[in-house]
Amino acid sequence: MSTDIAIVADYGCQVAEGPIWHPDDEALYWIDVPAGSLFRYRPATGEHAHVFEADVIAGITVEADGSLLLFEDGGVVRRLDTGTWEADPVLELPEESDTRFNDVVADPAGRVFAGTMPTESRPGRLYRIDPDGTYHRLVDDLAIPNGLGFTPARDGLYVTESEARRIRRYAYEEATGRLSDRTAFAAVDRDGLPDGLTVDATGDVWSAEWNGGQVVRYDDSGAVVETVACPAETVSSLTFGGENYETAYVTTGLGYYERRSKGELGPAAGALLAADLGVEGRPEFRSRLTCP
Repeated sequence: MSTDIAIVADYGCQVAEGPIWHPDDEALYWIDVPAGSLFRYRPATGEHAHVFEADVIAGITVEADGSLLLFEDGGVVRRLDTGTWEADPVLELPEESDTRFNDVVADPAGRVFAGTMPTESRPGRLYRIDPDGTYHRLVDDLAIPNGLGFTPARDGLYVTESEARRIRRYAYEEATGRLSDRTAFAAVDRDGLPDGLTVDATGDVWSAEWNGGQVVRYDDSGAVVETVACPAETVSSLTFGGENYETAYVTTGLGYYERRSKGELGPAAGALLAADLGVEGRPEFRSRLTCP
């Protein structure tokens, strides 16, 4: 499918990730993971800015009070007040002190499901962090946990495994946050690695493909129904935003370990993109780790 895709902000990010629409701010936030940079874009004015920096930021949620939770390296979670730009520690996972988070999503009850990167001695993991600060390791055999998203019926959670080139679906119990019955959803036999993920208002799953130069739309059976080419080979994630969640925002990068050139990767590599994909998204659930 041919889709008009525009560059809205280009900070030359090494690995832009974690795009999330903040309805209170009427803004899109996103990060550059290894640089620890947080950016904000306001479509109403066209203003964008680099607003905060840490060592590493690998995931974001919006809290119930409008603050942001930053999921960083060393298993550290901090609350960022977007009025003062002060970040305060909320939680630390000691068993993840030698790695970092990698993609997160809040659930309807304000819990956060958070992946962590593999180390030399073990695979990646998936945790559930409850509003009272307790956390639970749910899965410990993931080949780079990545994009996460809930089914519209709130009975399933999609979990991407980039290195294994697959997306799985777990049965999800909203009342308890329990996961069960892991099943195959989609296998990627193309060049790209499945990366960030979002679920639209119809229940279709949109997956960004790193080194694949596209986003792929799956129906709820896991069948590919559409592919959208992007002007960058390294497409990392996407989300929907705007008043009616009518705009898709897509992040890209210049390389995980070594920066590559736009000549190699495409003119939009490292930038934030906007596109009309012909569907609307849904508001993300808000975390409640620091809010009653």
